Formats: sequence, C-alpha cells, structure tokens
Amino acid sequence: MSNDSKNQDGKSETAGQPVLGTQSTPEESVICYQMQPIKRMLSGSECRSMCHHGSAEGNKMPPCLLSDQSHSVIELEKVCRVGLMITPQARGDVVDQGWEAISTIRAVLRQLSIPMTVTSQNVFVSSAEVIEPLQQLFQANYRDRMPATNFIVQPPCGGQALAIEAWAIGGEDADVQFLSPNVVSIQYDGLHWVHVSGVKPADPDADAYTQAQQVFDQMEYQLAEVGASFKDVVRTWIYQGGITDPEESIERYREMNRARTDFFDAQQALCQMRISSEGNMIYPASTGIGMIGRELSLCAMTLQTERDDVRLLPLENPQQTSAFDYSKSFSAKSPKFSRAMAVVIGDYVTTWISGTASIVNSESVHIGDIEKQTEQTIDNIQNLISAENFERHGVQGAGAELSDLAKVRVYIKHPEDYEKCRAICERRFGPLPTIYAQADVCRSDLLVEIEGVAFSQIHEKSASSEGDE
Repeated sequence: MSNDSKNQDGKSETAGQPVLGTQSTPEESVICYQMQPIKRMLSGSECRSMCHHGSAEGNKMPPCLLSDQSHSVIELEKVCRVGLMITPQARGDVVDQGWEAISTIRAVLRQLSIPMTVTSQNVFVSSAEVIEPLQQLFQANYRDRMPATNFIVQPPCGGQALAIEAWAIGGEDADVQFLSPNVVSIQYDGLHWVHVSGVKPADPDADAYTQAQQVFDQMEYQLAEVGASFKDVVRTWIYQGGITDPEESIERYREMNRARTDFFDAQQALCQMRISSEGNMIYPASTGIGMIGRELSLCAMTLQTERDDVRLLPLENPQQTSAFDYSKSFSAKSPKFSRAMAVVIGDYVTTWISGTASIVNSESVHIGDIEKQTEQTIDNIQNLISAENFERHGVQGAGAELSDLAKVRVYIKHPEDYEKCRAICERRFGPLPTIYAQADVCRSDLLVEIEGVAFSQIHEKSASSEGDE
C-alpha cells in the first residue's frame, strides 16, 4: 500500500490553528491506515508493543494527510526511531506549504502508541528568500523544543517550496535535551548522541578556504560546549555554495578540502581525532554537496558511550580509491572522509553512507549519462554495505542489502534528469523514503550523488569463525 496521501478537501492549515508541539501524544482512536510506515526495521520485541499502526479494515477515518510522506520505523530494544521524508503539495505560498509539512509530521507521529520527539530536521528550500518565514513558522510550532535544524538551498525536484527530512525518537529510555537552537542531545541505553546543525561562517563573504576554517572552528567550539570533540564525530554534512566554481583559478571545493585537512591535522596534534589500531586517523563519513549561493554550512553528529559492545567501523569501497588517498590532480589536499561509518552496537549495525557518486577507482565514469551514473552510484552503495565488504573490514556476519536502507537523499544536478534518475532509484531501492533535491555535485562531470543510512542485524557467527577471532 502506498504511503503517499493528500487531504481530500485540499485545505491547508493556517497560523490560526493550534500550535503543534514537538512531542506527539498518541491517541489510539485516531489511527489512519494511510499512514503506515513504508518500512518497519529490526522489529525489537519490546518496541513492537510500542509501535502500532491501523489497517483499512474497520477504520472509518478519511485520508488526513496534506503532504506526500513516507517514513521508516526502526524498532530498537528500548526506543523507536522514525525517519520521515515530507514533501508538501507544490501549491500555495511557502507558509501554507510549511504548515502542510509540519501537520503531516505531527499526524504521522500520532500513529505511534508512545510520545515521539522530533530531534533533527533538514529543510530543503527552493530559495534563500523562503528561509526566514519558515524559521518563524518552525519556531512558533516547536517553541523551546526546536529540533536541530538546517536550511539547505537545494530546490526540491518536485517543484515544492520546501521538503523536510526529519528524525524522531520515543520510548521510556529516551532522554532528549534541547541545548541551543541548533544543538540537540539524545541519550538512551548507554548511548549519547548529539546533533549540531547549520554552523555558518562568521564572514559569509570570505573565500572558500576561510569559510571552511571558520565553520570547522565553530563546530569544534560547539562540540566542546557539550563535552564532545571531533574524536566523537560519526558523520558530517558540508553544503557549499558554488562548489565547483573557480576562485582565483582553484575550485571552491578543493579549497574547502584543503581547509578541512589542515583542521583535522591540527585536531590530531591535539589528540582530538580517533585513531585506528594501525595508527591511522579515522575520518567521519561525510557528504560534500553544492547548494545555491556562496555560503557554507556544516552539520555533525557525534556518539559517546562507555559500552564495551559499541565500536565505530569506517568502511571503504574496494571498487573505489579511498577519498583521502586521491592524487593531487583532484585536490591539493585530498577529501578527508570515510566512504561510510558503521556503528556496531551489540548485534545491530547502523551504517551511515557518505555521499556516493559514479566513481570507479578515482575516476568519474559514464560521463553525460544520468541513467548509467545512477546505476553505478547505486552499485557502489551496494558494494560498500555488503556482507563481503564488512568481512573484508574484519566483521563477520554483518553487512546490509539495499532493502536495509531506511532512507536516502538523491542530489540531481540537472532538473531535466529527475524523472530518469527517479525511475532507476525506485526500481533499484524499492519502496523507500526518499528526497530528491537539485544540487551541484563536487565534480562538474558528475550528475547525481546519493547518501543514506542502513539498519541491519549481525547474523550469528559459526563456531569456526568464532574460533578464528
């Protein structure tokens, strides 16, 4: 059954409606069969009793969604996490579309039998001009429980003024703290996650290198404020205006990479970077993607824990040269990120997949062909998260399939490529919460980039493999 649904009478909410709180209180009498999750993952036995969804049979409630939506429910042992992708109807002004999106998030979360809290959201917008009214709208809605929010000037491919990717969490063990307008702390089951969103340069008119210096320095400061450092960073997102534009004959992306490398080297000297057992620096998973304008925005996610069954596993793709080993022909100082970061927690694995494109070894392939580039990009993701690749990295019984993805973002360079790219994604991924946004990729010859996150479970190891450890 499709999870896409629209309000039958076409009405949109207005500012005269009641304020919608961050927490969604369940009401079992209002379960809409059209809001079942597109995926239910892991299915922990304790959480199964917390997450329930209605069915069409015997349900008299009419369709109640204003926006297209799809979401995944990840059922961990003590908490439920929900990943939502929301795209309002491409009509009405930005405030109308914003209310549609917020109302849809609230309606979806009310289908769960426990209170849910929105912890982070990425808002993809058609232009910088719509950010201010949306900020006011979100602030009026969430008040002092504002999720870590980042506005990204990447027009949704469907023509909407905005699209929202949001994460929410619920459960008796979940403790969510809103520490500042863009910093949110989440603790459960001995794990402490922190989301820091939308860090901007102090001087938005500075050159690319200086902008990158400023956002990484500011991120270091904000992490220190919550007792964290880059040693704890699992995932970063870098949004760069004019990413492939020249700046004194050097691409802005290359200058950003130079600043990131200099920053990480300085952090290593301060013992603030994670080091592998082989003595190599471990870089977080990351996406470096273009957006409209000339500014830079940095987001990060950290994890701290004292549990001895938790480990971070940076993954590289055997079909691709590691980005940090690229030759100087690509950048004076190579991009410093891992192709993916797997967070192994007991018997479960969460794999954060970096921005991935049509690259084999270190070269762009299928130049000018959106369909072949999309296929190659998905092949690269499939190889990266495979059980064979996890085993290659020393973890047996782990790994994921494309069906284990909870959500993806697809960045498309040219609007005219949207339908072709989407058709391939839908065929390869199957039903999957997805946002399609228009954005320049970090190389001028790349037409598409995809990132995502997969949730999987470690299969029981054989006696022979256990004896080899």
